[in-house]
Amino acid sequence: MSALPIEGWLAAHPPPARAALFPLSRVSGYTVDDWLKLPESRERIELIDGSFQVSPAPMGLHALCAGGLRSILARALKPDLVAVETVNVMVGEDGLIPDVAVLPRQLVMSRMVVFPAAEVLAVAEIVSPGPSSRRRDYEIKPLKYAEAGIELFIRVELDGADAPQVEALRLGRQGYEPVGRAAAGERLTLPDPVPASFDPADLLL
Repeated sequence: MSALPIEGWLAAHPPPARAALFPLSRVSGYTVDDWLKLPESRERIELIDGSFQVSPAPMGLHALCAGGLRSILARALKPDLVAVETVNVMVGEDGLIPDVAVLPRQLVMSRMVVFPAAEVLAVAEIVSPGPSSRRRDYEIKPLKYAEAGIELFIRVELDGADAPQVEALRLGRQGYEPVGRAAAGERLTLPDPVPASFDPADLLL
């Protein structure tokens, strides 16, 4: 018995047309309100400087690392805090989606769709391949997170012989300042509000 549809089934039941995410005639000038009105999509869509930045769904290694990091951070948090993956964060006039964010449990349980940066205690970005993605994770997003007052920024690098490498940066007077770095096989201890201590290799277990 075949699991394939009978002849003519696809003609009678065509797949739904893909919804237009945003007008093709516009490339900039979007607002957070426009961002929040976007239909659900498999892509990750962030609003940066008035333009939508579209990234494909993360590769398996990226997703495994995000899940591992979330679990490690969650175990170190006080009961009133939680670590969550890929939530919407309003950062000034931008809409960003960190790989992992630390938030008050009460806000997450309230089913908020977007969280103000003022409520976010820490964010983590796992660097994706490609120059545009790397620029976002090393230059654009850290600056915006710092300007919004998010206390701790964690960056994970998956490239290189000693990967994963994890870097922790804490907010200072001039922006983020490095407070720790470790490669696989070493140990990194993060500062408050996320006092986790781990080997970056554990992110991929």
